[in-house]
Amino acid sequence: MSSPPTPGCSLDRPGTSDEARALRAELVGRAREIVPVLARNAPRTEAERRVVEENIALIDEAGLFSIMRPRRLGGLETDIRTKLEVSRELARGCGSTAWATTLMNVCAFFAGLFPDQAQRDVLEGSPGNRIAGVLAPTAEATRVDGGYRLTGSWGWASGCLHAQWAVVGFPVPDEHGEVVDQGLALVPMTDLTIEDTWFVAGMRGTGSNTLVARDILVPEHRVISIPAAIGGRYATEHTGEALYRSPFIPVAAIVLAGPQLGLAQAALDLVLEKAPKRGISYTFYDTQTEAPTVQLAVAKAASLIDAAHLFAYRAAADIDQAAADGVYPDYAARARVRMDTGAAIENAREAIRTLVSAHGAGSFAEVSPMQRIWRDSEVASRHAVISPAISSEVYGRALLGLTDGVTALV
Repeated sequence: MSSPPTPGCSLDRPGTSDEARALRAELVGRAREIVPVLARNAPRTEAERRVVEENIALIDEAGLFSIMRPRRLGGLETDIRTKLEVSRELARGCGSTAWATTLMNVCAFFAGLFPDQAQRDVLEGSPGNRIAGVLAPTAEATRVDGGYRLTGSWGWASGCLHAQWAVVGFPVPDEHGEVVDQGLALVPMTDLTIEDTWFVAGMRGTGSNTLVARDILVPEHRVISIPAAIGGRYATEHTGEALYRSPFIPVAAIVLAGPQLGLAQAALDLVLEKAPKRGISYTFYDTQTEAPTVQLAVAKAASLIDAAHLFAYRAAADIDQAAADGVYPDYAARARVRMDTGAAIENAREAIRTLVSAHGAGSFAEVSPMQRIWRDSEVASRHAVISPAISSEVYGRALLGLTDGVTALV
């Protein structure tokens, strides 16, 4: 049985060029081609608690790690909608693979906000370098001539097992040791060690371990201010590049919806495929297809998935349009993107829960992809940056004219 068409595909920003749409379709097509391999490798990825190297190699060969790298340094520099669709497609095969890819790609976006010299440090000699990272300022820093010395640890750094660089947050001190800012530093992975800490119920294969630094030197040109970035004041000299005019937190949030969209679609595809072959125990239904309860469940789930796509794609369109126009969205607009992200996450998660119940107790067999999809969704949907409850609070306050009191990450 064929699955429904991709939901919400017509929701795009006005003025998107035919060339951009063609590139998006090409990249999504490349992702789709490797989905069967990702799905085959998903149990191994989960068991080994890291994305298998075959997956990484295929994604790299398809150019899907380059979508948020600057074009002038060998990347594709696509828009956020393309980023969502690629992540979504990969998650149809393996949630952990899609999540790790998503995080490494968004860290490439963060790198594009740094001064030109820092970007060239990372990509000029090795345009294929991948970047992992953690924004939280869980470190100690000392100001020294030309930069900072950092000691600390950062969890959870998704994709760090496959990255050559990292972005890490830290409290920025002045020359007297007083904290005056929150910084984001670009650091080569050779300066860091990885502590094996990622033991979780879902997204087990992301390798989201802890990065550790011990008195490393970070030159000043590899540091940007996170509060300045949240306000749209970036350090890049390349102000004509639309992608790197995109709002910091809305991008950091909405990209995390991509894997959720794919997980939900994978769950629906599985139920639609198996329903004609599965009965319902202790009923007169020979197949699930005949049962109104299942018919209603798949209709509800498909509608929830449609809604999740529409919310996510509207947020992407808002981000992409503002970037194309060179306008940094105000607080209310950024709050709505965060709300759209939360709504997309909730709808996708609820769709998966509905489909697990429709599929039946067999969903929880270890051999069933459904139990992994369910666990991956439940874990990933609780990432702090995309909390639907906090996002609702932020948006509600913004509608009432309140722009503080909850979180700086808007």
